Amino acid sequence: MSNPSTGASSKSKVSSSQPSETSFKRKRGVFQKDLQHMMYGFGDDPNPLPETVALVEDIVVEYVTDMAHKAQDIGSKRGKLSVEDFLYLIRKDLPKLNRCTELLSMQEELKQARKAFEVDEEKLGTLE
Repeated sequence: MSNPSTGASSKSKVSSSQPSETSFKRKRGVFQKDLQHMMYGFGDDPNPLPETVALVEDIVVEYVTDMAHKAQDIGSKRGKLSVEDFLYLIRKDLPKLNRCTELLSMQEELKQARKAFEVDEEKLGTLE
């Protein structure tokens, strides 16, 4: 009896890895230029090998997809996906957490600045 259960678990592992590869159809090379620039910024050659860029792209897409799935699992308990779900996932990785909170605060500052700019434009429009 233990053999069929282990066989089923190994089949589930195989089937869980295969759908991510087979059903995950996306255009390759979408992030190629951006990744080339990022790789150069981190010390790689200005024109890295296409195979290297493709590998890095696969790794990045897999990481982002995995994080989105994990965040979706966390958010499904509340019924919606939020930024806090992603922050919860990276809570132990302080550099990532600090960068995310910094970017979120900058986003909020930009929203406030845009809102203030729109209000100023409306005031100018009424003065004329």
